[in-house]
Amino acid sequence: MGLSLREALDQVTAPGEIFEVTTRERDGVTQRVFTHSPATLRDIFDGARGVEQTFLVYEGEEWSFADVMRAADEFGDALVSHYGVRRGDRVAIAMRNLPEWIVAFAATISIGAVVVSLNAWWTAAELAFAIDDSDACLVVADVERGERLLDACRARATPVVIARGDETSVAPDGARHWVDVVMKGATMPVVTIAGDDDATILYTSGTTGRPKGAVSTHDAICQTLMAFSTGLVVEGRRRGPRDHEPDDPTSFILIVPLFHVTGCVPVMLSCFTWHFKLVMMHHWEPGVALALVQKHRITNVVGVPTQSLDLLNCDDFALYDTSSLVTVGGGGAPAPPSLVRRVQESFVHARPNLAYGMTETNAYGPQNYGDDYQSHPSSTGQTPTVVMDVEIRDPQGRVVAAGEVGEIWVSGPTLFRGYWNQPLATSEVLVDGWLRTGDVGYLDEEGFLYVEDRLKDMILRGGTNVYSAEVEAALFEHPDVWEVAVCGLPDERLGEAVAAVVVVREGVTITEAEMVAFASSRLAHYKIPERFAFTTDRLPVSATGKVSKSTLARHYFRTTS
Repeated sequence: MGLSLREALDQVTAPGEIFEVTTRERDGVTQRVFTHSPATLRDIFDGARGVEQTFLVYEGEEWSFADVMRAADEFGDALVSHYGVRRGDRVAIAMRNLPEWIVAFAATISIGAVVVSLNAWWTAAELAFAIDDSDACLVVADVERGERLLDACRARATPVVIARGDETSVAPDGARHWVDVVMKGATMPVVTIAGDDDATILYTSGTTGRPKGAVSTHDAICQTLMAFSTGLVVEGRRRGPRDHEPDDPTSFILIVPLFHVTGCVPVMLSCFTWHFKLVMMHHWEPGVALALVQKHRITNVVGVPTQSLDLLNCDDFALYDTSSLVTVGGGGAPAPPSLVRRVQESFVHARPNLAYGMTETNAYGPQNYGDDYQSHPSSTGQTPTVVMDVEIRDPQGRVVAAGEVGEIWVSGPTLFRGYWNQPLATSEVLVDGWLRTGDVGYLDEEGFLYVEDRLKDMILRGGTNVYSAEVEAALFEHPDVWEVAVCGLPDERLGEAVAAVVVVREGVTITEAEMVAFASSRLAHYKIPERFAFTTDRLPVSATGKVSKSTLARHYFRTTS
């Protein structure tokens, strides 16, 4: 590469540059921050007004930035005038990827309210929990989610707005059609918003079986958007002779859900900020994605490693022109070195990349790209980043030497402010301006970060968090289950698959089909174990009395780790 990471960062963040970095003191903690970061997300949305170039492409539709903002103005007016939504109120969005998701997001944020992003895969009970936990004053939903959550919303008198429903029919009791609540040509209400105001609540599954709402402020998200954009510019400065200078305008394809931090912040909001085209997929289909890349000359694919593998394994991969692509990668799960090689070898110009982030960091963290990724394929990237510091600490919180394994701690302005209404859980992970990630890893002498394992009892299935405690609690409700333990198994496509060992009551027989059917009424589909083992033996435990998940995997599923 032409420049080292430090040399490129020094250039891009120098005084007078758009990504100039300075320091600030906040709550006794000194942070590196972007001098020219927008103060609020509303500033970003206001910057899109009147921009007539294409922003969203969704199936046969094209929306300019101006189109999206006109719709956001109308919906923002409806939120305030029709529903009485005020600054700080929570508005939940429950839908698959649709243009209205983005319109509702921009409108809600612009009136000073807080967007609560609900997982579209959740069951009715899971949706109801988050609506109640966040005390949402309104839910915006597509038809399927609207039907799923309407009973719960009626019970708590929470109004529902249905996007893309059958507008010729009367909406169900407690709900209204989108078109019936907006007034054409309405303008956005004037509301004073501060950078420290809450902007988003994204639910992340908890080890106790209940999700936690991770709250981020306007300032944290704006700083994150600047940080991601700096990464794109730095990659450009570091391009070497093997790299392709892009011929096409920067664009992204949305292949992950908008309710996920990756789809919302580094993809959708980055496109909003810098006026990039965003081609939306309602749901993931690798063949359709390849066709869209070819048709729209997409330059960036950001998803989870599973999706990169799906693209490469698509039967028609070679039939599509993917020469416009500059990067293919993302984060959310470890990527095996073999996948890094395949991406490098299979695309004409695209280089592989990987990022280490989580909901609590607004998806931002160390990133690995290009030649660095080729030479360090097991690493998630070099540290420190432009505004994030990374340390490895022992159980007493002391920093360990390079090469030593410990818990990964991160600090910077992109961190969330805490879990909604959970001060104890917040204090356990936010310590003196640092986030305890719960992940185990090490830094090498060059500052490359390697993620080895997780302290949290979590399974990363296709980039989506599945917590064992939640699945175990659901399966344990079966009357014939005596004991149950859930673990992750290595899976070539998903990264990890969910597996369960079920201890059945004496004299009872339970089938896998029966357990799947039982779990289906209690868990979202991606949380249901793909593999089951049944036994009458007690589960193996460690010296501390805890179930040994690694022993389970080896004994019942014949894994080698």
